[in-house]
Order: sequence, then C-alpha cells, then structure tokens
Amino acid sequence: MSRPVPLPTAETRPFWEACNKGELLYQRCRGCGHVQSYPRGHCEACQALDLEWKRSSGRGSIYTFTVAFRAPTAAFKADVPYAIAIVDMDEGFRLMVNILNCEHSEIAIGGAIRIVFKAGEEGMVLPQAELA
Repeated sequence: MSRPVPLPTAETRPFWEACNKGELLYQRCRGCGHVQSYPRGHCEACQALDLEWKRSSGRGSIYTFTVAFRAPTAAFKADVPYAIAIVDMDEGFRLMVNILNCEHSEIAIGGAIRIVFKAGEEGMVLPQAELA
C-alpha cells in the first residue's frame, strides 16, 4: 500500500515547487501583514487577496508533538514509532511535520528545530524537521 501524497493545486503549486528545491515558502498578506501556511487564495485574517510568497529561514520551535506507536494505515506500519510535531516557525506561522533522526526522548516542547526536506512517494519532496 502506498502512502497518500499531496495533490498540488494552483494555490499550492509554488509551495511544492519550492520544496522540490529545498526551500520552505509561506504566504504574507500585503494588506495586513498576516503570515500563513498552508497556502490559500486569500488571507485568513482579513480575507484580502493580495498575498506574497516569502522564503522561511527554516528555523522554529516545537509547539506540541506526539509519538505514534500505531500506524493509521498499513502504508505507515514500517515507520512506527514516529514523531509528529506542530512547530512555530520563526516567521510566525505554524507547520505540521515529522521529526527525524533523533531519539524520541530528546524531543521537547520549546525545542529548536530546523526544516529539512525528504523525498516521499511519487517524487514529492516533503518538509520535515530535525532537532537543531
């Protein structure tokens, strides 16, 4: 069984194209300055349509996390246990990522992370995190 893969849309295509180059993009509203990720066609704060793409530093901190010991589907069975986190990026948006290459006991709320990129199913490159 293969894992689900993101399906790029007109709104998300710049994000996924940047991931393929090892860059993390987010959106900033030119009207009110709000930053957001996941990509949308409008500002989630003021509903304006005037958004710009900005490049993230790839640095942030762990807001919350969990370690999954049970796979949600057979496609993830070989990966358990794995850590999933919501991270606060330095630019002010949140992102959900897997935390890679560490002992799960090392993960802590408030811990520093850096974004890395990992090729997934069907050639999609996904943002992930490592402890910084």
